[in-house]
Formats: sequence, C-alpha cells, structure tokens
Amino acid sequence: MTDTDPTGPEVASSGTYLVTGAASGIGLAVADRLCVAGHRVIGLDLRDVDVCADLSTPAGRRGAVEAVLASAGGRLDGAVMAAGLGPAKGREDSIVAVNLLGVIELLEGLRPALAAATDAKVVVLGSNSAATTPFVPRRAIRLLLDGDDERAVRLIRRRRGVAAPVAYAASKLAVARWCRQRAVADEWAGAGIRLNVIAPGPVLTPLLRAQLDSSTGAQVRSFPVPIRQYGTPHQLADWITMMLSPSADFLVGSVLTVDGGTDALLRPDGWPRQLPMHALPRMLWTMYRAPRDGRVAQY
Repeated sequence: MTDTDPTGPEVASSGTYLVTGAASGIGLAVADRLCVAGHRVIGLDLRDVDVCADLSTPAGRRGAVEAVLASAGGRLDGAVMAAGLGPAKGREDSIVAVNLLGVIELLEGLRPALAAATDAKVVVLGSNSAATTPFVPRRAIRLLLDGDDERAVRLIRRRRGVAAPVAYAASKLAVARWCRQRAVADEWAGAGIRLNVIAPGPVLTPLLRAQLDSSTGAQVRSFPVPIRQYGTPHQLADWITMMLSPSADFLVGSVLTVDGGTDALLRPDGWPRQLPMHALPRMLWTMYRAPRDGRVAQY
C-alpha cells in the first residue's frame, strides 16, 4: 500500500463519524479513509471543514459540541480526536486547551450520541512524547486531571526554556490517563463505547514539516527513531481505521504506541511492568465487586 492509497482497513457498515483536525495531517487522512469506505464524516477544524471551531476557547468547544450534535442528529458511530497543537513557545495555555480540553469537553458532550450507537468507537490522538519527555511535573498532571488547568500551566511555565515541550507532553499524558480512567466506566464501556488512544511518534504532517524547517530543525532531526524513517499520515490512518472497525470490539482503554521504536529505545524496561504491591488491595476489591457491578463477560 502506498502513502497516497485511500484504501485501508474497513470500518463496519456505513455510519457517521466525527474527525477533529480534519483539515490536514492525520485527521485529513482518516477523514479520506472513512469517506472512501462510504461513511459520513463530520470534519471539525478551524477552517475548510463542516464544523469550524476554535477548540482553544470554552465558547469554541461548546459551539463545537452543539454543531456536531445538530449535524449528527443525535447519533455518532465513532469519533477520532486528531486536533492538536505542537510545542509552540509561549502558547502553553493553548496547547493544554486544545490537546486536553478539546478532547475531554467534546467527548463528554458527545457521549450520549456515541452511546446511542451501542457499539461506537473513539480514538484519541496521544503522543509518545507523553512517556519520553523529561521534567513533566507530576503535580501538573494531577491538576490537569482535576480540571485546574490554569494552575497546571503556571506550574509548567516554571520549566523555563522547555515549557512548551513540557506542556505538550503533559497535555498528552493527561489525556491518555483521562481516556484510560473513563474507558472502563459504566457510562463508556458499559454503554458499548470503546475508547482508546493511539500514541504516534514523529509523523510527516504539516506540523512536523514546519518544525523541521524551523530554527530548531536540527534538534528535531536528532530525535531517535530506530526504524530510521518518519511515519506518514496514511500509515496512522490505517491503524486508526482498524481501531474503528469490528476488529477492535475487544479493545478498551488501551494506548497503542506507533512510533518507529523510539519508546522501546528510550525506556526498554518501562513497559510492561509488574503490578506494584500498593495496588493489590484495589485490584482485589475491584475483582470482588466486578460480578455485583455487572463488569463481567456474559456468556
């Protein structure tokens, strides 16, 4: 399959899908895949799409939810949350707003429409930067997950000189943790919604090309990629399309890393890891409660 081939893994019978960041890069490649397969795509971006919205503002996020719900008619078969901002210096607040709140607030607002499909699938674009960027404050992640993004950004900006990449990594780490926490909840998995994250490494999108052509291009090129090539939007679109297909019916709360080997190179012993002893009581309690809560497979 070539990089320009619009075909890929088939999604289930014709449905309606939201794709954010649909005007370029991975979002555009996914939207093209879905359209070729006969699905209806509601594209969301700043311009040149069905729903134009600025996800960096509360009003923009609220308006996006209302417009998507109106366009979808109350039912979504899936969503791909590909909109995002890179590590632009001085834009730490916007990075967090788009990469984190632009996912959380949209998905929370669209959850009833996803539940209406009974087997909807959601793919959120994370990043391998979440696990390979140093100096990310743990407290900032806690603040982001607690909804206190203003204090989190103030804390991140104390990392002078590296605040932008730290903000990017923190936003992607927080969104991945939010997805894993929500994915197994009754209102998500219990409603038939499969929520997962894909964490790419460097992909030749307009964002990466701009970084390569910038004053920090040499630094970007020095980032280790063992396979010795960048990913392409169409390669990621293939993976995402599979994650929207019936093949992913058993995929829930996962973070799939597709990065040319960078994560394995930088932290070969980081994953998988054994269950820590302090987590044992919670595991035993969860297993005990699972039958009562209906969180067991039905045969």
